[in-house]
Amino acid sequence: MKTKFAHDLPFGASLLPSGATRFRFWAPAQKNASLEIEGAAPVPMKAADGGWFEAEAACSAGTSYRYRLDNGVSVPDPASRVQADDVHGPSLVVDPRSYDWRHPDWRGRPWHETVLYELHAGAFGGFAGVQAALPVLADLGVTAVELMPINDFPGRRNWGYDGVLPFAPDRSYGTPDELKALVDAAHGLGLMMFLDVVYNHFGPDGNYLSAYAPGFFRDDIATPWGAAIDFRRAEVRRYFTENALYWLHEYRFDGLRFDAVHAISEADWLDEMAAEVRRSVEPGRHVHLVLEHDGNVADHLRRDFDAQWNDDAHHVLHTMLTGEHDGYYADYADQPARRLARALSEGFIYQGDPSTYRKGEGRGTPSNDLPPTSFVLFLQNHDQIGNRPFGDRLTSHVGPERLEAAIALQLLSPHVPMIFMGEEEASTSPFLYFTDHTGELADAVREGRRREFAGFKGFAPGEGTSSIPDPNDPATFERSRLIPDAEHGPARRGLYRKLLDLRREALTPRLAGARSLGATAIEPSTVVARWQLGDGSTLVLASNLGGEPAQIEGLDGNLLYETRPGAADAARGGRLAGATTVALMVTAS
Repeated sequence: MKTKFAHDLPFGASLLPSGATRFRFWAPAQKNASLEIEGAAPVPMKAADGGWFEAEAACSAGTSYRYRLDNGVSVPDPASRVQADDVHGPSLVVDPRSYDWRHPDWRGRPWHETVLYELHAGAFGGFAGVQAALPVLADLGVTAVELMPINDFPGRRNWGYDGVLPFAPDRSYGTPDELKALVDAAHGLGLMMFLDVVYNHFGPDGNYLSAYAPGFFRDDIATPWGAAIDFRRAEVRRYFTENALYWLHEYRFDGLRFDAVHAISEADWLDEMAAEVRRSVEPGRHVHLVLEHDGNVADHLRRDFDAQWNDDAHHVLHTMLTGEHDGYYADYADQPARRLARALSEGFIYQGDPSTYRKGEGRGTPSNDLPPTSFVLFLQNHDQIGNRPFGDRLTSHVGPERLEAAIALQLLSPHVPMIFMGEEEASTSPFLYFTDHTGELADAVREGRRREFAGFKGFAPGEGTSSIPDPNDPATFERSRLIPDAEHGPARRGLYRKLLDLRREALTPRLAGARSLGATAIEPSTVVARWQLGDGSTLVLASNLGGEPAQIEGLDGNLLYETRPGAADAARGGRLAGATTVALMVTAS
């Protein structure tokens, strides 16, 4: 049985059967390039068509190397599989076949079985720390662990979205083989492993591409995070397609989550890449592709992508639970129950509708033909906590009864649920925006963070912006480590385990072929939604996220779950108490 896996990249450093290593480097702005190997004289690289440079050298795994440009500057390999230390230093030659897989016959799990758990590897103590936590997550009922981005970033800590070397796991988390051991251990426990990848921008420090391949970026458009990547270029498209294939085949990840793809101007690349992934996957192996797309473009979900994070559903739930309506939450403040009903029954809330936040601009496309499993449903995630001034969680703003009613709605919906680390422990630990920049960049990031929140209520100059945590202070990262709530954590964990057990037993076997039967809203906080499941049964979810009781049409069905004793009987009689969710099942005759 095959126990070693590698994805042979068409660029970077590749070990050859002869024992030598081939190096390929795309530097179209350079007339010459040299290979620098530690302890040896520079080796001139041979120019090839299309701006490529090539060389072979008698060196093996562990060799330290860089590329020298015309101006004498030495740069790391943009396809580095691992760095010797940090992003500015040498790259290392890696033998991708050095790891011997213990569970090479793992084929993954079908998408409808997915219960995602998003976590930050650094906050867990690196790859080894995440591996140690896997049995606890499996016992909870999680079926898939999603790592926030792990590719190499400057310094020793980063919240994940400032990476500059997409092929290199950051050394502060562990080695390539330790990452493979994490994925392997997950598979041994029946867990899928997902990875969040960022193809829409590079971080502000350590990206040398513009020095030798300025055409990698566009000069006519930008993203909110820096220069836009030019996906019109074949070399750029290939670079990122190979990255997706690399994580799936060499590291055996079961799925990828693609960050903010609305910032990729050539949307056709997404479908081109996804189609190639599908062609490349071994028969019988389950691999899943998930989008984050602020534009709500449903067509991708009718092709080769399994699902999309449903930001619409999160935003309306957050508005209903907290009453917040700053920024993009303004789009969900009006008739929130009606909007939640649309999210549960059709997926996207905005399907071409005008957005108040976007000054009347239409957003989104129709999604009501898609199955409920096309949408990932969450109450919190890294963005919705980390992009808050103090990284505060719902536990700091919402009473436990209302929050637990929302948790029941999330976990018993046919949509695919995602838990953000600590939710299951009722944690009040913040998840802050943290970096490890130095000098002028550190000052710019700190001040930029304060400016970002200056327009928010309570954060105008002189009203609190100076108290926003400094992203570069090591204490900001330390505060973001997960601490369970000692008082409420055990009960909350018990709730998650109970709901996920119920999902696994009563819903998951019936999810294939599920479709919405519609949803009814009772403003401002109550929704009754129905789905026909794959075996013909009907799932009924009634949820009142407000504090006052609501009059509803009497419900039918056998009890699956109620957040408080007697709630289902009352709902059958047409009354749903506040802070209550009831789940009923009408079995097929």
